[in-house]
Amino acid sequence: MTRRSPWTLVVTAVTLSAGLLFGVSASTSEGRDLRPGQRDLSQVVLAANQRVAGQAATAKRLQGEVDALSKRSGAGATASNLAKQADSLAPRAGFTAITGDTVTVTLDDSKRDPATLPEGSNLNWMVVHQQDVQAVVNALWRGGAKAMMLMDQRVISTSAVRCVGNTLILQGRVYSPPFKITAMGDQAQLRKALKDDPDVANYRDFVDRVGVKYEVENGSNKTFPPFEGTTELRYAKTTKK
Repeated sequence: MTRRSPWTLVVTAVTLSAGLLFGVSASTSEGRDLRPGQRDLSQVVLAANQRVAGQAATAKRLQGEVDALSKRSGAGATASNLAKQADSLAPRAGFTAITGDTVTVTLDDSKRDPATLPEGSNLNWMVVHQQDVQAVVNALWRGGAKAMMLMDQRVISTSAVRCVGNTLILQGRVYSPPFKITAMGDQAQLRKALKDDPDVANYRDFVDRVGVKYEVENGSNKTFPPFEGTTELRYAKTTKK
């Protein structure tokens, strides 16, 4: 892993922390809602984009300060302050290990016999989908999570999660259910965020209806490792004909 300078870390950390509300991407499997009642995320995305724009301005200002400092000497105190800002943002951005209290949500496919389902049920309802995992992740970020793990991996705002069938693909690894999402932060606030989120509530409706699993547990003094994936953002490029 390439060692990051404090200057790069300041701007990267601010940018990443701005996107924490969303966790992973907000797209659903194949662009379709596989569980009825899922709300339209367009308004959530719009509101967060406005938040990110404000944080981007802060990142730009910090970058300007960094550039100015790099061009002159005798700025030890200011440089030290910026380094301290970088250090404080590093755990939240995922670059260092972090220890604290946690809330773990476990999602699992239904084990019920499909023949016992209520009339009009859909077999898709018995499986945990990408949109269900994302709903929990987004709710936990919104509840003030300082850091997050999916299964055994630390994730950040740019981590991409994909579900294929009943398997989850995260940073090149494939996982089978049950899926565990663990967030670090104020446990009461995290639980409240889960309770109040309409998408998570929609998933919980199917616990009794078709038997999918939803379990929430508290943990104490847990340590998350640093994020080990890439922080590079990749964009689609047009092709020349």
